[in-house]
Amino acid sequence: MFSCNKQEKVYDYDISPVDIDKVRITGGMWAELVARNREVTLPYAFKKCEETNRIENFARAAGITEGPHEGERYNDTDVYKIIEGAAYSLMQKPDAKLEQYVDSLVSLIAAAQEPDGYIFTSRTIDATKPAPGAGRERWIDVWVSHELYNAGHLDEAAVAYYKATGKRELLDVALKNADLIYDEFGWDKRKSAPGHQEIEIGLVKLFEVTGEKRYLDLAQFFIDVRGYPQEHLKHEPGTRFAVYNDLEYLQQHKPVLEQEKATGHAVRATYMYSGLTDIAVKKGLAEYLEASERLWNNVVNTKIYITGGVGAQHRGEAFGPDYYLPNASAYNETCAAIGNVFWNERLFRATGDSKYVDVLERSLYNGLISGLGYDGKTFFYPNPLESDGDYQRSPWFGVACCPGNLVRFISQVNSYIYAHTDEAVYINLFIPSEAEISLAQGNISIIQETDYPWSGNVKLTVTVENTVDFDLKIRIPQWLKESPLAGDLYSYTDSSSMQPVLKSGNEPLDYTEEKGYMVISRKWHGDENITVGFPMEIRKVVANNRVEENRGKIAFERGPVVYCFEEADNGKILNNKVIGESSQEFSFNPDLLGGSGLINVNAVDSTGTPVRLTGIPYFRWANRGKGEMAVWMEIK
Repeated sequence: MFSCNKQEKVYDYDISPVDIDKVRITGGMWAELVARNREVTLPYAFKKCEETNRIENFARAAGITEGPHEGERYNDTDVYKIIEGAAYSLMQKPDAKLEQYVDSLVSLIAAAQEPDGYIFTSRTIDATKPAPGAGRERWIDVWVSHELYNAGHLDEAAVAYYKATGKRELLDVALKNADLIYDEFGWDKRKSAPGHQEIEIGLVKLFEVTGEKRYLDLAQFFIDVRGYPQEHLKHEPGTRFAVYNDLEYLQQHKPVLEQEKATGHAVRATYMYSGLTDIAVKKGLAEYLEASERLWNNVVNTKIYITGGVGAQHRGEAFGPDYYLPNASAYNETCAAIGNVFWNERLFRATGDSKYVDVLERSLYNGLISGLGYDGKTFFYPNPLESDGDYQRSPWFGVACCPGNLVRFISQVNSYIYAHTDEAVYINLFIPSEAEISLAQGNISIIQETDYPWSGNVKLTVTVENTVDFDLKIRIPQWLKESPLAGDLYSYTDSSSMQPVLKSGNEPLDYTEEKGYMVISRKWHGDENITVGFPMEIRKVVANNRVEENRGKIAFERGPVVYCFEEADNGKILNNKVIGESSQEFSFNPDLLGGSGLINVNAVDSTGTPVRLTGIPYFRWANRGKGEMAVWMEIK
């Protein structure tokens, strides 16, 4: 699980992602998504930050212009997240105009920083009139103020931009701010944890780029101090801040290492679980990893949607009780799906177990990219699994965390395809791509060709310069097995599992299976072509009977994609159509929203008349106007 450099006494993940600039997505739906993100969503998000004065707030804090702070106390983070996305984009495709624009923002942010390192435009503009919830003084109410949350996103943006350009200005801003926070917080100083977790992740990234252990220690403090008595203001019932009196909402109800169930605000929770996993590995603390895995088991066994979405309740954007998974009122914030991917990717790198990548993939192909409209500039904040037709995408939000989060995530999605140790290469996602990977014995390259997720056929061309001895580990997707995810929250109505077909040329290729991977161990040389065939069938899913709302209902998926039924294809579908005896067909429509797989299934209407229903990928819904939608359908 852990490796340790004896000389420096630094622990780290044994498994590393392949650097963003070493992986290029070459085709398919992900190439389209990444290009649209770079060409449409990224500039659109910057433009909205200009229009809503999120960027102007930095100019006012710097004294360059005059005027009051505008918007929420956490609006600075939207600028930081989009800068982070721009940095990842620049790593893959240099763009002098974009870099020059970001440089101008960095200069503005640096000018807005106070002399001691404090940066929070809401207070700096006018300390006597900060935004609601910002606290009447620095750090006085960090459960609500988002000062530390803002700092975490600043840290992540600063590290990304430094890696992309080699420029230190934003990194120096982040380090100065982090040093101030280190001086302010600790067991013998301010014993308070942030209300919205994020700084834990950012501090770990500062530690990684600088080697300064105090940042790692501070990240651990913010994990460890949760659940202990600390400074906190009580907020009046009935006000917008009253929810901050709820300790479970904040994951403050007990120490993190004692928490057994996922509770409270789902974005905060998944960010915290990501930081918890980082601390487990970077400090070699097995009990921290055990806590992360324990919480993961609770989520996967009782609290995750079939789409990979998490956070069922509108109130508090929160996890609900075990098995509480309503459809029409499902919250499933886009940011929570992103946080879920962050968390599962870390657990995979800590353990090498494919079950975490299975959750990652499910969230990725369903509950995450559903948050972005096909036009690249409309968004979902919640992602329900049923709609009566009134829910539609929005061009922006007053609380605009989700658009910026999508920008930064899609800009880095190529880093999730491959991973490696010194002696092994993992193929986790099946996306057309080219990768250059450095191993202990030499460099290798991989070309991946596939039409996944519409087809289960994957061709890999592995090239080594000389001879390299390593293990090639190809994930066997969970959707081939008897249940969509580990555990018994969901299951397929057909009990048979399907086996992948692995070949070298036209010959079957032997492999061993380890932690959900096909493992090919050998000395490699020259070029070798390997093909993988994952049988891809339409499969019917039922939920555990303890999920009350899904009793007597069924959902459909094919490969990693969950399907839904929309009014645009089927007319009114809710309350008057029932899935009949199954006759299922798959087809691909290249003209539908850039190309989409479709399923057709038998149903009957309210008069008993047989009808044929068309299902589209859940992530494609609400791109053709308002209308009803359902993932779970009643069965006869």
